[in-house]
Amino acid sequence: MIRSPAESNTGGGHPCRARPRSGILRGMSHPPLFEADDPMVERLRALCAPFPESIEVEAWGRPTFRAGKKIFAVAGAMMDRAHTLVFKPDPEEHPALLELSDVFVPPYFGPSGWLALELDDRTDWAFVAELLDTSYRQVALKRQLKLLDARGAD
Repeated sequence: MIRSPAESNTGGGHPCRARPRSGILRGMSHPPLFEADDPMVERLRALCAPFPESIEVEAWGRPTFRAGKKIFAVAGAMMDRAHTLVFKPDPEEHPALLELSDVFVPPYFGPSGWLALELDDRTDWAFVAELLDTSYRQVALKRQLKLLDARGAD
């Protein structure tokens, strides 16, 4: 049966511009994945804070690190793998990174080319810093990259 725009949930507008049904997203919150003083999150904060216009925003119960509004890192790929870092690699490095035993394709982010890295006692934090730099550069605005590159030239 074909419904007229007046009968659809679009309120008479274009059928692709459906209004969200009330109550579906309201009141939903994700439980926090980390304690406030988690050492892994503290290390990630220290690595992410120096990037130009870097901010931390809690989303989905976990810290996300953003270049302005765009996410460049997420602490915790999933509930049962909390001590992980989700990052956006350089597309050319993606296949090589997947060959590492502690790198995997995370749910939700993976189809867009993102990867995740297990973080534990053996983590090479200099490598994590490189991954974060690359991830930041994938999403940052030109002016943010200028600021970042100017800092490196000092």
